[in-house]
Amino acid sequence: MSFYTSLSGLKGAQTEMSVISNNIANAGSIGFKRSTAQFGDIFASSPNQSTRTVAGQGTRLNGITQQFTQGSYETSEKTLDMAIVGEGFFVVKGAPPSNAVTYSRNGAFTPLEDGRVVDTTGSTLQLLPVDADGNVTDRTLGASFDLVIPKASPDNPDAALVNVSVGTDGLVTATFADGSGQTLGKVAMASFPATEGLRPIGDAHWQSTGESGQPVIDSPGSGAMGAVRSGAIERSNVDITEELVMLIAAQRNFQANAKAIEGASQLTQTVINMN
Repeated sequence: MSFYTSLSGLKGAQTEMSVISNNIANAGSIGFKRSTAQFGDIFASSPNQSTRTVAGQGTRLNGITQQFTQGSYETSEKTLDMAIVGEGFFVVKGAPPSNAVTYSRNGAFTPLEDGRVVDTTGSTLQLLPVDADGNVTDRTLGASFDLVIPKASPDNPDAALVNVSVGTDGLVTATFADGSGQTLGKVAMASFPATEGLRPIGDAHWQSTGESGQPVIDSPGSGAMGAVRSGAIERSNVDITEELVMLIAAQRNFQANAKAIEGASQLTQTVINMN
């Protein structure tokens, strides 16, 4: 039995090293959130057996949980680079025909030739409709629409686009050569009842699940959504020093379990060789 007990420890240490290695590898990834492995002990005994005479049977993986703590910020020269100061997520929509809606902390956005503003995966940033005063008129996912940067003023086709600005409240405004402006909408953001239940799909993107609950859609500055900083991107929340210390501990744990297996093997060999 000691073989299997130590084997579970080896598997647990190996899983922990894999999680830590992934954290270290993504230390430079935009919007990446570090993960931790959670373990629990295995114990079993019959109802009429005293638990004082029963040893545990090893460990098992309870789950790998992402830590959605705030990452550090890096300034950028691009207006459409955005960082979230808070717990919200950008709402982005994939290309047809799936039009899959995902939620992202990766705020590196780039305009395309057709005016759509997309992230590194090609998904388009979503906006919420606003009235003349800049107040959101509909806070449902179905009301969101693609952010498309106009090339010229809708009232004067000869007035080319000069500048696009994004306020801390997510209000996107286009300014044209004739001095006129156009409010395009507010950046759509989402929050969840249980953020840890989100399903990661890579590139700092997540999908909602039954464990995360349904998204609450709103604009920046509302509730837990947080504010938006234009001209900045959020780095990963990985602390290299902490990860290296944890990696050393996981390696020592692996070596200790391997040593326990070696000891059990020697005992077994001794018994077999007895005459």
